[in-house]
Amino acid sequence: MTKRDQFLAECARRILVTDGAFGTEIQNWKLAEGDYAGSLDLGHDQKGNNDILALTKPEVPEAIHRAYFEAGADIAETNTFSANRISQADYGAEHLVREINLESARLARRLADAFEGSDGRPRFVAGAIGPTNKTLSLSPDVEDPGYREIDWDTLVDVYREQAEALVEGGADFILIETIFDTLNAKAGIMAVKEVERALGREVPVMLSMTLTDLSGRNLSGHTVEAFWHAVRHARPLTIGLNCSFGATQLRPHVKALAEIADAPIMVYPNAGLPNELGAYDERPDQTAGFVREWAAAGQVNVLGGCCGSTPEHIAAIADSVKGLAPRKLPSPPVATRLAGLEPFTLAA
Repeated sequence: MTKRDQFLAECARRILVTDGAFGTEIQNWKLAEGDYAGSLDLGHDQKGNNDILALTKPEVPEAIHRAYFEAGADIAETNTFSANRISQADYGAEHLVREINLESARLARRLADAFEGSDGRPRFVAGAIGPTNKTLSLSPDVEDPGYREIDWDTLVDVYREQAEALVEGGADFILIETIFDTLNAKAGIMAVKEVERALGREVPVMLSMTLTDLSGRNLSGHTVEAFWHAVRHARPLTIGLNCSFGATQLRPHVKALAEIADAPIMVYPNAGLPNELGAYDERPDQTAGFVREWAAAGQVNVLGGCCGSTPEHIAAIADSVKGLAPRKLPSPPVATRLAGLEPFTLAA
């Protein structure tokens, strides 16, 4: 079986669980700048560069992965959200991108294999790719709407560098997540397709959109339905939503996506909305109760947590959906489906 086949077979049997937040868990370690920098001597302050810990303090991401697997996670998302040339340039570490991704994927792979070996339950590694801090769709200059800080070819190259290293390090899939710009996501998809051609085999891609307002649009203006129409050609292994809001705010958008997507739905919301201090107060049992409603309604295949979620949240989610049937994939009629900012069906 290919990894796609194995994953889909597991999805047909049960609701899978992905892991929770990395950033807020790393904050709990109270690391100093020297912990991040190690002996690299990059000439930049490294505090907050979570991705570089794979090289300088790997016991931190290792402990977090282990805690999530012990909580019941089936999927480890690599600690590589900002491990790309654009984001790492802020830390003077862009030359370490390949090494960061390789080591992060190897670390997650090692733990996934160890846990699978202990009980026989398949564990998967998703190589996480964030959106970068650049956008292809929007101008950062209000005086020049046509200006872009980056072009398509450059962003594809940035994503390809990261994806290649993640796959080489042992990632089963590439997770393009927190998608605020649909065109950025398409560049990520193109990058993975180039990696596939170079390797001569499929590298399944998982896609996760983030909403920027309660109307259900991302920053580039696409609705959930329009986003699906725009990326369905990539045959994503999963499609879904993460970050942005807590589970209660995502409820109608999860329902809308579940009704139209012929791919497994993966949703990992924040642990509620942050309070005035930026902390997340939603208890594990509350988050688990909210997402269980989606599972009970047959709307999801994979659940997990984003900002503010902890191993305790993941354990509560895993326990809450145990025994519930996974969502059955619909078979939508064949039609020409297009996407501007809104979805459009041309003809049946």
